[in-house]
Amino acid sequence: MTTVLGTPAGPQRPPDRATRKPSPWAAPPRPVWEEEPSRAGQAGKGLVLGLACLGILFPLWIVVVTSLQTKRTIDEAGGLVVIPKSITFVAYQELLTGGQVQRATLVSIGVTVVGTLFSMAVSVLSAYGLSRSGSLGHRWILMTLLATMFFGAGLIPTYLLVQALGLTDTYLALILPSAVSVFNILVLRAFFMNISQELIDSARIDGAGDWRILFRIVMPLSRAVIAVIALFYAVGYWSAWFNASIYLTDQDMMPLQNVMIQLVQKQERPVGLSAQINTGQLSPLAIQMAVMVLALLPVAVLSPFVQKHFKKGMLTGAVKG
Repeated sequence: MTTVLGTPAGPQRPPDRATRKPSPWAAPPRPVWEEEPSRAGQAGKGLVLGLACLGILFPLWIVVVTSLQTKRTIDEAGGLVVIPKSITFVAYQELLTGGQVQRATLVSIGVTVVGTLFSMAVSVLSAYGLSRSGSLGHRWILMTLLATMFFGAGLIPTYLLVQALGLTDTYLALILPSAVSVFNILVLRAFFMNISQELIDSARIDGAGDWRILFRIVMPLSRAVIAVIALFYAVGYWSAWFNASIYLTDQDMMPLQNVMIQLVQKQERPVGLSAQINTGQLSPLAIQMAVMVLALLPVAVLSPFVQKHFKKGMLTGAVKG
């Protein structure tokens, strides 16, 4: 065997991969979260997602199915029904043909619509004024709003203020105490500040005032964040029950959430349904589940239409601001 400079001739063993020096022109290794998932990883993610969806949808399925069953089916099942045997809308017909539940549903719808419009008007106007750096006293107003996020007057002073204004036993007591959210104003303000200043300056050169700029330029460009904030206000008004419990004493003025609490937790029968329940025509459990479905239905219907705006409306306004 011939050698060259003391090294035996013949095939050389390639250097081990662990000791091989990386090439300076090679692409850097990608992070773990950017690697292509394996089939086992995809199957595991699908299994976890499926279990999460099942955990959310299965209780909802039980509530809806139980509300559509007859008293005999519910008695045979011993309570909540998982597999439906027959479909009947008697519980919903009785709830929506008069009585306390129908009146409470109309009260909740009215408070939600009026309260959302009022809150959006105040929030949009406040956010637009605070987004203009040259507006009068905007810095002091902004600091005052921020202070209210960390320091509150408390329940007793708020109740005394509402009572002094004569708002007890009125529907305004369900709207005004929670009409404005400083967080929502800050999100709107951050989004408005991201709108191109050149676009606003060109509108001013053309003779547009602040009102026209707001309604013709700022709001059309901010449809996503406005839709998200409007949904937040609407869900808040629809789900609110605390204000009604402390500011209202008239049962005829109670919204749907308070009636649901009386029905489910306190086992109190709504006005107008006692006769049907006593005669065995309706199951109290079916009535409870039907009221819960009515309370969840508006949110479940509106959320998919606003879902596409959440990423653009919330993250853009909150992160870039």
